[in-house]
Amino acid sequence: MSPRGRPAPSPRGRPSRRDQYRRAGRWFALTAAALVLGTAAAGGWFYSALSGNIQGAGVDDALGDNRPRATQEGENVLIIGSDSRDGLDGAFGKNLTTMQSDTLMLLHIGGSGEWATVVSFPRDSWVRIPACRQGNGAVSTPHHFKINEAFAIGGSTGDTAKAAACAIKTVEQNTHVRVDHFMIVDFRGFTGMVDALGGVEVCPPLPIHDEKAHLDLPAGCQTVKNDQALGYVRARYSLGDGTDIGRIGRQQEFMRALAAKARAQLYQPRALYGFLDSATESLTTDPELAGLKPLYDLASGIRRMPADRITFLTVPHYPRARDVPGDTANVVWNPPAAQQLFNALIHDREMTRAHLLKAAEQLPPAAGTVRVTVLNGTDVPGKARETAERLRGLGFRITATGNAPAPAGQSTLTYPEGFAEQARSLAARLPGLDPVPSERTTPGTLTLTIGPDLPDVTG
Repeated sequence: MSPRGRPAPSPRGRPSRRDQYRRAGRWFALTAAALVLGTAAAGGWFYSALSGNIQGAGVDDALGDNRPRATQEGENVLIIGSDSRDGLDGAFGKNLTTMQSDTLMLLHIGGSGEWATVVSFPRDSWVRIPACRQGNGAVSTPHHFKINEAFAIGGSTGDTAKAAACAIKTVEQNTHVRVDHFMIVDFRGFTGMVDALGGVEVCPPLPIHDEKAHLDLPAGCQTVKNDQALGYVRARYSLGDGTDIGRIGRQQEFMRALAAKARAQLYQPRALYGFLDSATESLTTDPELAGLKPLYDLASGIRRMPADRITFLTVPHYPRARDVPGDTANVVWNPPAAQQLFNALIHDREMTRAHLLKAAEQLPPAAGTVRVTVLNGTDVPGKARETAERLRGLGFRITATGNAPAPAGQSTLTYPEGFAEQARSLAARLPGLDPVPSERTTPGTLTLTIGPDLPDVTG
């Protein structure tokens, strides 16, 4: 395991009862710390049995070389909640033919080792899914879709490494943040951890009846376990506004309660072993993290961080219906605010919730209000038409396509006076392309001239 980003010892802060987000994310740190407490008491066999549960999966070959540059400071771990149905008696989507990703988070450990940021990606995020290798040797076609589809594409034949690789490629190419490690936790481990602790108390203010989540709960405080616990964190359409955003908050709150109960039972051997056995058996990681010691090294440093230096954020976003009327099922990342967040991770800078919320207050012009002419400055026939179709699929208004007057050595995006905001909105979907003003541009219309360096259009 690389020593980069390992936290130095610091006074352990105690989170306030109100600070649900910071406490929620300590569940995996608690698990790793509990591993050491339990193994110290139970001896070598206990350690070997639990360490052997953790599966390692190499993904380097499937990732290729087109990746963001590794940074000198900080470390990024992609945490994937998998919809694996093994051991669930066919419930919760028994007819699924691919592996599914239910939760996606990126943990950034600050290079100084004194802070961390956890970024949640809404599963309904509309993004560019790159070409991915599949277990049968096939390569998928790049396209736009929900971000959680990436895991399913790579895992279409049940290959966990390919599933993880496709999820990593998708996150990297849409954020330009390099992923150093990954952890996959499946449903089987989640229910096992909850059941080993005797369940977790939840207090819904209203009755919950959710057929898709197989959940039927009365109002009021009650202890849930097994399928009920799983249904509670997966329920979506019957609670709140029916979006994945509301579910993210409920999942974080549930994990906070699970971590608190596990902390209270650390010294009860039977509960501890059941909790840890389920936790480790449900884990798949990259080879460098596949063991108790590297996981503990990672998590123990996080436990030493002050609570107010562990920040939980969700990628700033808005309803996709704003750009593509009629699509009420998906969200689009708010380009300026999301890019500020990703740049902070790339450059190892701490981002506060207040700062991000302020950045997210300003929305870019709706894609449907942005008029674009696309010109092909390369020797590849059809490049303008292909790019125009991608932009049209994101809601932009394509006024014309054609060939540039002369070959373009590099891609350019020009705009007329008064249309800088519209140009920035389009440029956000073409990472690395800086818009420039031009008097030659058609009034009210941006001009995108394609060169050989045109980046992939992101969601």
